[in-house]
Amino acid sequence: MESLIGLINRIQRACTVLGDYGGNNALPTLWESLPSVVVVGGQSSGKSSVLESIVGRDFLPRGSGIVTRRPLVLQLHRTEDGPDYAEFLHLPKKKFTDFALVRKEIQDETDRITGRSKQISPVPIHLSIYSRNVVNLTMIDLPGLTKIAVDGQPESIVGDIENMVRSYVEKENTIILAISPANQDIATSDAMKLAREVDPTGDRTFGVLTKLDLMDKGTNAIDVLEGHSYRLQRPWIGVVNRSQADINKSVDMIVARRREREYFASSPDYRHLASRMGSEYLGRVLSKHLEAVIKARIPSIQSLINKTITELEAELDRLGRPIASDAGGQLYTVLELCRAFDHVFKAYLDGGRPGGDRIYNVFDHQLPAAVKKLPFDRHLSIQNVRKVIAEADGYQPHLIAPEQAYRRLIEGSLGYLRGPAEAAVDAVHFILKELVRKAINETQELKRFPTFQAELSAAAVEALERFREDSRKFCQSLVDMEAGYLTVEYFRKLPQEVEKGHPNNTTADRYGEAHLRRIGSNVLQYVHMVCEMLKNAVPKAVVHCQVREAKRSLLHNFYAQIGKREVDRKPSARNLFISHKFPVQTPQGKQLAQMLDEDPGLMERRSACSKRLDLYKSARDEIDAVVWDK
Repeated sequence: MESLIGLINRIQRACTVLGDYGGNNALPTLWESLPSVVVVGGQSSGKSSVLESIVGRDFLPRGSGIVTRRPLVLQLHRTEDGPDYAEFLHLPKKKFTDFALVRKEIQDETDRITGRSKQISPVPIHLSIYSRNVVNLTMIDLPGLTKIAVDGQPESIVGDIENMVRSYVEKENTIILAISPANQDIATSDAMKLAREVDPTGDRTFGVLTKLDLMDKGTNAIDVLEGHSYRLQRPWIGVVNRSQADINKSVDMIVARRREREYFASSPDYRHLASRMGSEYLGRVLSKHLEAVIKARIPSIQSLINKTITELEAELDRLGRPIASDAGGQLYTVLELCRAFDHVFKAYLDGGRPGGDRIYNVFDHQLPAAVKKLPFDRHLSIQNVRKVIAEADGYQPHLIAPEQAYRRLIEGSLGYLRGPAEAAVDAVHFILKELVRKAINETQELKRFPTFQAELSAAAVEALERFREDSRKFCQSLVDMEAGYLTVEYFRKLPQEVEKGHPNNTTADRYGEAHLRRIGSNVLQYVHMVCEMLKNAVPKAVVHCQVREAKRSLLHNFYAQIGKREVDRKPSARNLFISHKFPVQTPQGKQLAQMLDEDPGLMERRSACSKRLDLYKSARDEIDAVVWDK
């Protein structure tokens, strides 16, 4: 059964492939929740030599000044047999068995990002090494801390490196491997200074002393190694790396490890500590401690994984599942999208969402206010009444009552009602158009398909235009009906009421101002009666022709067009045979595919989300399997 560290290595590698690392998301990523060992030290402190000693291979670039200019995420995988080899994440199909080429690739890959300058980059290089001579371990090598900028480096290099290192070591799941040279005062150690700032208790810090063999004669590092001069929660470990002469002679790392064991075993100063000194012991301690940390953090890791799986599934539901490739499946998708839109649109009209109340406001406030502002008083003034009567009588004055004048005055007054009626039709039309726009924007399923949104919107607006025209004609007919046929009973009562109220009226009085004023008043009363009727009839007509039809048949023409395409698409028996032998995408399929052309950015988000979900589910299952097996 795979070890926990080996499993975590694979999960970290998968996270890296998907870009699920580095703290770019609002929530902690799976990568950030997995423990790892971060190697920290000043320039020329021996960091590279320590790593090579643990790996047992000479594979890191060397030189003076700053050599490590990008983080190196090093994953060690213990194998049972076979040759040692290495793999880079940016070259996934290439195995390196020559570790001199690994060193060259690290240098070349660094230069690809930073150029050949001495600048640094936070973009990591990911390297996996498979060997029988390593322990399962993940280590991150960082640029060495420095105090001054050298030629070719920006003045900010000191702070840039410290900020980069700090961003790694301040995480609670990080194990800090602080490298300090023994031939310098430990109080001046850059690595220990930074480690104490981010880990004041020393619980996450392993102190490593290098260059013990280079100390002045008569001096040793016993006080540090035994924890007297600088105490940590973990024991200090001393290592003896290859000398520059050994490196120049390409001394084998296996030989170097044997010489290191011999050094501690034969040293009078360190003989009593020999069992817990050396790079081999360091690798075993780190691996054992890392596995213990992983076990302790398994519950929180599982909790993060389960929570993220729930969030990713919800995100996929919101983004929508991939559409079908066949025309039938695409047609079904189109109809489902239309139904989703129709549901939201009707919710606006029926009161589930704000919108229908605006239509009522047109009927209850806008229409009455517009009618109230009509210039009936000007049209029925004494001067205009006299003018209309005169024009209606022509060369032969009326005998009893100016009936033609009455009709002209009433028709002229009712003609003003066309404006408010049309305004009500237009106002409701614009409200319905706005509700269509809102419904399209708020239908989550449509967000995936901008082309379909546009076509759906165009079809809905086209239907609303037809409904508006029908409504306008209907309302015009209502006004014309009232003007074309007057209510006779109303006028039959007028002479009787006049005679009862004014028994002494003379014929001459009927042509004076009082008579003209009475005619205007009679007409105005009749017009007001018609206005009251139309204030009730126009809303009914508008609702019947526009609102009800929008609810019932807003997309009927759209459905018909799609259905017609579907009928036109159906092949003959001959074409069925041909399409079976030589399958091609039909015109209908192409049309539907064009309508369902998704936003490329959304497709990319769905693909990334789906891959992350698969990663997290796989990680959950594999961690559960390893934990239960333990």
